[in-house]
Amino acid sequence: MDKKAKKKDGWIYGRRPVLEALRAGRREIWEVIVPSGPATDEVEEMISIARARRLPVRAAQRGECDRILGQVNHQCCAVKAGGYPYVAPEEIYDAAEADPEAIVLLLDHLEDPQNVGSLLRTAEACGVCGVILPEDRGVLVTPTVVRASVGASEHLKIAHVVNLAQAMKELKERNVWLTGLDMTENAKPFTEVDFRGRCGIVVGSEGNGLGSLVGKTCDFIGYIPMMGQVESLNAGVAGALAMYEAVRQKAARK
Repeated sequence: MDKKAKKKDGWIYGRRPVLEALRAGRREIWEVIVPSGPATDEVEEMISIARARRLPVRAAQRGECDRILGQVNHQCCAVKAGGYPYVAPEEIYDAAEADPEAIVLLLDHLEDPQNVGSLLRTAEACGVCGVILPEDRGVLVTPTVVRASVGASEHLKIAHVVNLAQAMKELKERNVWLTGLDMTENAKPFTEVDFRGRCGIVVGSEGNGLGSLVGKTCDFIGYIPMMGQVESLNAGVAGALAMYEAVRQKAARK
């Protein structure tokens, strides 16, 4: 499993993740690898940003990239970078309090890097003011997550906390209404939840859903109606639907 690496250095790989990491300029970067041969517009921009920041750039063949990065979809593009630049939770609490239409995404011990990356990509597209992750028993922002987010993670405010339920209480004190996604007896269809104003969307883990205390701390529980034979959607899709429903409701009242 691709687990957390709070302060570890490592390689970010893939054309778009590398470009977004360079554009964001939030990480310490020591080396940039680009494909040898004619450069695409994306690669030209990578080289331009790297030169402006005086970063070493190496042109490499696929075989060399395979040796450095392993059998991953690297597209011969990579940066050797410091660990993910998490923010303090208070920065997200304050941002939510300052924005009357804020959306905060909270992930309750998700273990699949693809789901986490997908949710981060949607969160950035929806303009969330921050993402909060628990420190243990779940994926944090690893190179695999960055790749799955197509680099969107590099532009987000993401915090990790020891106690997710306590972070939820901090948000509630700032007038953020929290909706958990789960198929429980007291849940209502997610389109019937009022996401207007400050809201937090809590996505449970792939196997167990919302933790007991996390579920009790939510103000509302919403579910995604299922018309077919399968019982539920994966966490990435369910969270994306809820975030876009929040965006839709906020836009409709303007």
